[in-house]
Amino acid sequence: MFLIYFNLGFEHILDLNGYDHILYILALGTGYVLKDFKKIIILATAFTIGHSITLALAVLDFISVPIKLIEVLIPVTILISTIIVILNRASNNKRRLYLYFTALFFGLIHGMGFSTYLKALLTDSEKILKPLFAFNIGLEIGQIIILFIYLLLSSFLISILKIKRNYFILFTAGIIAISSIILIFQRI
Repeated sequence: MFLIYFNLGFEHILDLNGYDHILYILALGTGYVLKDFKKIIILATAFTIGHSITLALAVLDFISVPIKLIEVLIPVTILISTIIVILNRASNNKRRLYLYFTALFFGLIHGMGFSTYLKALLTDSEKILKPLFAFNIGLEIGQIIILFIYLLLSSFLISILKIKRNYFILFTAGIIAISSIILIFQRI
């Protein structure tokens, strides 16, 4: 049972058909390099915590938000995250604390996006804790893999190929922002 839901979470984050989740994780990682791995893992975990909270609340029928609204809000969170990266490229403790809270809050929104599907799989509400835990562990591992690959690539481009860090940040954030705008218009 654990492996089934672990794989479901892992595949959810790596599903190229639902690339909005990958875009959000990349938005979180934009501006960081491999030496920042610990910082970005904490940031991704804040997102997963928020995601887990609303996923559990929605599956247990404590909250219900129209899926159409959530589907539009998800790319909005991606766009806002990239705007934050573009406007505030300095890496300081105040910025990191702000980003952790933002990731947690945006995780709340993203968690509602997958709740309908997961709710259909979890018919016995008394036994949802272990499947939810397994799903979120799979999700977190998938996010870590995506972030590691991105950080490795960004470190290579910045350190080895000597691409200026600010240019790389603006380029990456720009691609993510444009993709999120397209998603917003597709979903409206």
